[in-house]
Amino acid sequence: MNIHEYQAKEVLRAFGAPTPKGKAAFTVEEAVAAAKELGGPVWVVKAQIHAGGRGKGGGVKVVKSIEDVRREAERMLGMTLITHQTGPQGRVVRRLYIEDGSAIERELYLSALVDRETSRIAFIVSTEGGMDIEEVAKHTPEKIQTFHIDPAAGLSAHTGRSIATALKLQGDQVKQAGAVIDSLYRAFVAKDMSLLEINPLVVTKSGQVICLDAKVNFDDNALYRHKDVQELRDPDEEDPSELEAGKYDLNYIKLDGSIGCMVNGAGLAMATMDIIKLYGEEPANFLDVGGGASKEKVTAALKIILSDPNVKGILVNIFGGIMRCDIIADGIVAAAKEVSLSVPVVVRLEGTNVQQGKDILAKSGLPIISGNDLADGAQKIVAAVRGR
Repeated sequence: MNIHEYQAKEVLRAFGAPTPKGKAAFTVEEAVAAAKELGGPVWVVKAQIHAGGRGKGGGVKVVKSIEDVRREAERMLGMTLITHQTGPQGRVVRRLYIEDGSAIERELYLSALVDRETSRIAFIVSTEGGMDIEEVAKHTPEKIQTFHIDPAAGLSAHTGRSIATALKLQGDQVKQAGAVIDSLYRAFVAKDMSLLEINPLVVTKSGQVICLDAKVNFDDNALYRHKDVQELRDPDEEDPSELEAGKYDLNYIKLDGSIGCMVNGAGLAMATMDIIKLYGEEPANFLDVGGGASKEKVTAALKIILSDPNVKGILVNIFGGIMRCDIIADGIVAAAKEVSLSVPVVVRLEGTNVQQGKDILAKSGLPIISGNDLADGAQKIVAAVRGR
């Protein structure tokens, strides 16, 4: 789960992380009132969307008058902001963040994430802040350093100093950076974050180390124990299909391809997506119905797939262990009768009650193609989508 920059800074401030003063605004008048309250003389007007690269897209502006705050707020609110992370469709700006301007001396990069290879939290740092870290990694990888935190020992003062040294900080800035890193680490662990990115972490001309920007992602699987975090969710920033899937406890992620996938089990879903690509097409989604899906859940899953206008065909790949093939078949038939099946559907069933499932599909009278195995199913749906 993602949150907006202003929300991320509120979370981090609660753990002692230093950030510039700022206020969220949902209207032009609220933006002007926020600027007057902050006092100036320099403000930053920031569009709030769940995507990076806002500055390059015109979503971050430094201004020096209340009139300019109003002008930028009028321009940004309601605009479709396009960045390298939004895709060509962009995101509509519905919220702004009005923040005190900062006199920047240096821009640094600092992030924390879960490193699944080491099962540890990793801090990734670079002296090249304020730009895409992917570009730094591509062109000057030697300027990126990684520090792993032993979960048993936790963050040590030594690691904090090592990170500060890697960022080429000196004197009192080392002490400040250690305190910042400690606050970020505590926030990361306490709130079950999966990613925390400060880009840039800046040193001001007065020598202060502050978090000028903040991006936070939370582990969805841990949200049940963070009601306060759940309340920060902005449904306007999420795909409607993914929101609908969440109501049925379906693991669904929309992609850009043309073949919809309905599978039980995350590993099998990944393999299904891979084999679709192997035979020359692209998956339209990741969808795992889980091991104990009901007929209603399967029906909802198929409806969600069909709601994507890019879907030209559907591959259902079920290995029945806990999940019974006849339940899947009932759900497919029920959903197909409720919506107009205008795309080809290939179903590959294997496992518990597989014959009953195949019989249900065969007797349904629906134009459903049977796949003998995964490769056969993938080849058939690709051929059907291509009209062969």
